[in-house]
Amino acid sequence: MGYESVRYRKQLKVGGDRGNPVSIEDGIAQIKEMAGVTADRSYKNGKKRKSVDQTVEIVLHLGIDPRQADQMLRGAISLPKGIGKARRVIAFCEGPVADAAKEAGAIEAGAADLVEKIQGGWLDFDVAIAHPSMMGKVGKLGRLLGPQGKMPTPKAGTVTPDVATAVEEFSAGRIEFRNDSGGNIHLPVGKISFSNEDLNENIQAVIDHMVKMKPAAAKGQYVKRICLSATRTPSVTIETS
Repeated sequence: MGYESVRYRKQLKVGGDRGNPVSIEDGIAQIKEMAGVTADRSYKNGKKRKSVDQTVEIVLHLGIDPRQADQMLRGAISLPKGIGKARRVIAFCEGPVADAAKEAGAIEAGAADLVEKIQGGWLDFDVAIAHPSMMGKVGKLGRLLGPQGKMPTPKAGTVTPDVATAVEEFSAGRIEFRNDSGGNIHLPVGKISFSNEDLNENIQAVIDHMVKMKPAAAKGQYVKRICLSATRTPSVTIETS
């Protein structure tokens, strides 16, 4: 059995039966209660432990076969209440489009010069947007950006002729997703400081979006399990119907 911290053991006591599915409302309440639990201990040097506005994450285990291309899920979604974090966006484009991208919030916008900067090791950004005409140059960055999930792709909405709009949306919290090898989708849905109503709205938006994206080739039960957790809490299981 793995090590369980003092805080984790306390959280398990207040979290109840985490394997018993509960409503979204009750799940949010349990996560918030567990997030409020502290170990009541300081660091060895005497410094107090800082409180953190933890990120709330949803995980959906779906009835898809990740090995089949026609059952893979990939895309992007804008949550109605945002995710509580501004994202650093860059844009591969040039001329007036680059100027518009910067006005929309891009921290960097360029063509060959930006590609060269990234090849030199600069990766201090969250999302990369690219104009279709730039993909010949951006393709060189596949080995760098691909493993980090930052490579622009049409499926995720990060390769688009409307660069400025994409920059604005992703800067405000539009998030990309793709299923993992186990058929799971992981997405942030806000912060612990969000109201229960705002978290509920974001969670429901994610669930509805994934249901609409159900691949035609997927057989049997589609949404098998839904779990919620915060950065420093155990998870709780949410009812799937």
